[in-house]
Amino acid sequence: MNVFKALRLIQGERAPEPQLVDMTDDDLDPGDVTVAIDYSTVNYKDGLAITGLGKIVRRFPMVPGIDFAGTVITSSHQGLQPGDRVVLNGFDAGVTHHGGFAQRARVPGDWLVKLPPSLSTRQAAAIGTAGFAAMLCVLALERGGLKPGEVLVTGAAGGVGSIAVALLARLGWRVSASTGRPAESDYLRELGAKEIVERASLSAPATAALGAPRWDGAVDTVGSHTLVNVLAQTRYGGTVAACGLAQGMDLPGSMAPFILRGVTLAGIDTVNAPVPLRVEAWQRLATDLDGALLERMVSVVGLAEAAPRAAQVLRGAVRGRTLVDVNA
Repeated sequence: MNVFKALRLIQGERAPEPQLVDMTDDDLDPGDVTVAIDYSTVNYKDGLAITGLGKIVRRFPMVPGIDFAGTVITSSHQGLQPGDRVVLNGFDAGVTHHGGFAQRARVPGDWLVKLPPSLSTRQAAAIGTAGFAAMLCVLALERGGLKPGEVLVTGAAGGVGSIAVALLARLGWRVSASTGRPAESDYLRELGAKEIVERASLSAPATAALGAPRWDGAVDTVGSHTLVNVLAQTRYGGTVAACGLAQGMDLPGSMAPFILRGVTLAGIDTVNAPVPLRVEAWQRLATDLDGALLERMVSVVGLAEAAPRAAQVLRGAVRGRTLVDVNA
């Protein structure tokens, strides 16, 4: 019987309690594909799950981790066979189905995407759900008819923001990066940002329904008042791709940007995105993201360090992407 390491959450009195445990294949959830996991990552949603600050986990015990990359061990799925390198983002992983913070996972094959040949499992995990979300945002701007121009990225020093800055800059956009961490300015410029915007200039309640137009498009990872201010300063016909809620789920703003400037608010969903869109996004990530810049964003922890890092991610204290080496 195969024995492997996993980080498992049990229900505590006040919050989930993470435990490093041994599991076997009998402990895995149903699915037609078993994967040997190389890496997972710590995303904002993982932070909510592990700390219990968000009602993410629906059953206990649960292996958290909303994404992973690895190699197929066994498969009865028509499109996958042993040896295929795959990535998973979203669906029910880490919510109702054991996720990526383990050395093995068994999942429905329809949740998996085969990696483009040029991407390693390490790179795919480093991109992870955050990078997948960033690429979906870029696609939303393109489908809104936008050509490279002025673009804003909020929460720019975080996982989604870092990859969005790098992608957009490489595609020819002039990127303004909003952050509340001035010390990260040089890092963001290295990724391609041309201007640093102080977070406080966008995070306060809006004082007017419309502001001076500044950006052709935007990628917002923050929500709430920040998103309202971003919409109010978007140029006529622009698109804002919204994929995060770090400031809040509310949208306390006006219809004015939509009906007076024709601005489009494009919602980005990484959990249930259809397979063709997933494949397109991963193919674009393989060609449009500079591997050297990706490595610049990455820090690595082991399974034992994943839970403390999750709390740091929620506090906005982590730059870029945290890779979880499940075999370390």
